[in-house]
Amino acid sequence: MTDNAEFHDRMLSLGLARVAEQAAIASAALVGRGDEKAADQAAVNAMRDQLNLLDIQGVVVIGEGERDEAPMLYIGEEVGSGTGPSVDIALDPLEGTTLTAKAMPNALTVIAMAPRGTLLHAPDTYMDKLAIGPGYADGVVSLDMSPKERVEAVAKAKGCKPGGITVCILERPRHQDMIAEVRGTGAAIKLITDGDVAGVIHCAEADKTGIDIYMGTGGAPEGVLAAAALKCMGGQFYGRLVFRNDDEKARAAKAGITDLNRIYARDELVTGDVIFAATGVTDGSIVKGIKRSPGCVETETILMRSRTGSVRRMTYRTPVE
Repeated sequence: MTDNAEFHDRMLSLGLARVAEQAAIASAALVGRGDEKAADQAAVNAMRDQLNLLDIQGVVVIGEGERDEAPMLYIGEEVGSGTGPSVDIALDPLEGTTLTAKAMPNALTVIAMAPRGTLLHAPDTYMDKLAIGPGYADGVVSLDMSPKERVEAVAKAKGCKPGGITVCILERPRHQDMIAEVRGTGAAIKLITDGDVAGVIHCAEADKTGIDIYMGTGGAPEGVLAAAALKCMGGQFYGRLVFRNDDEKARAAKAGITDLNRIYARDELVTGDVIFAATGVTDGSIVKGIKRSPGCVETETILMRSRTGSVRRMTYRTPVE
């Protein structure tokens, strides 16, 4: 195989699911133990080991941080067997370390894979995010709209009053004004404490979750992962990087980003075909968490491919000592 080996998303997808599963199983033993770092490290170790079993020439473009901050799965690390297609890897070995430590809902292991050069190398900064599910006209909402205008636009497109809309927002002091403005429209708000990749995915399954819009600032790397999920499931995602200091602007420059005010649409964050997998660590609204019974462990994984729009939910049961 050479660098030009084709990206066979169908063949690679099951391998990617195994990567997410093993990371979840490794971190599950630390659910509720109060140790975020240990839970994250367990997931990192397992995810890296599994990635290196895949026949890919992978580069981590969204990972645990800069090389001097993260000894494993750092940005730029090469993973895989070194044969097969050249791919970009975006990952969060444990989305919701606090959720895991406190045994709270919606902790996930998350990973996406796409052909080399098709995932945005998002710097480790904040991103202002806006997402809605499938079925709406392009541009029905934008980041340049106020929160009130976004709610009213989606309500009009959905054929209901603003009171029929539910918005998901990360519960942070920086979002107080946004929360007040959204509530002023009559819309409902589902506040989440962590895990905004899951928050964005909720929009793509509004019929199940009841969530119509996701908005607010969170990590830029998670924005790329969320865009990858929506590219598979359908829906619109917009992101704009937010910088708090010159150091963060320097990180963007290092990642090759020159327009610091650019608004990225979903297909600008993920420009090619992508595979996305997420396994539940704790029970959540997307997938179930790890279940243990005498002699075995069971996981649930959601596995998606943008090329076909397929969304597969898989239960994996394996014996353990």
